[in-house]
Amino acid sequence: MGRTKIEIKGLNFFYKDKQAIRGLNIEIPENEITAVFGPANSGITTLLRTLNRLSDLIYGTRVEGEILLDGKNIFGADVSVTELRQRVGMVFDVPTPLPMSIYDNIALGHRMAKRPKAQINEKVETALKMAALWDEVKDRLHTPAARLSGGQQQRLCIARVLALEPEVILLDRPCSALDPVSTSKIEESLSRIKDRYTIVIAPHTVQQAGRIAGRAAFMLMGELIEYGDTSDVLTNPKDQRTSDYVTGRFG
Repeated sequence: MGRTKIEIKGLNFFYKDKQAIRGLNIEIPENEITAVFGPANSGITTLLRTLNRLSDLIYGTRVEGEILLDGKNIFGADVSVTELRQRVGMVFDVPTPLPMSIYDNIALGHRMAKRPKAQINEKVETALKMAALWDEVKDRLHTPAARLSGGQQQRLCIARVLALEPEVILLDRPCSALDPVSTSKIEESLSRIKDRYTIVIAPHTVQQAGRIAGRAAFMLMGELIEYGDTSDVLTNPKDQRTSDYVTGRFG
């Protein structure tokens, strides 16, 4: 494993009196894809939302422990949540393009920063290319994003995050509602950018984790059961519960 980008120490997460994550300790390497998988109610979505503090927006939640991003606790009093969410972007399971053109979906953040038009054009093209969408939309950038297919909308959402130039990208089952062709294109785009970004994904299948992730973590009922190289976790798991889930005996 390379340099650690995110280190989680003793993380406990509560929705009022219900504990969703229990004593989680894990190190996530820089510039790799790490898959976190498990059955429903394993705390995976909660974990992803905690990594950029979107969980702060939910009433009655409580966090114990530390999450270190480049060695600094993201819960520190001096941490800007806005800056954190610029560094750690998130793509959700349901594509949510903004009600504007394809171009404007990508350009919005740069326009707000009052960047020159030529620079914005370059950022839009680069982000769409990294998301494997440019060739499909380059001749209709000013048409509504809502006209794109579901798979294209999801890649647009990935491009929108990439355009903000984050360091970490979180993906919560981004292919769960997509057909195999769209899924393949998103996996292609993730494989294309993994050397430049730290990516944490909740895959929609174990097979997807095997195809794209260098590291894999299996969670069950809020606890980390197993973590290591994806090939080891999926083909030679140390814990029987991991083996049972991977082979389809439960979940």
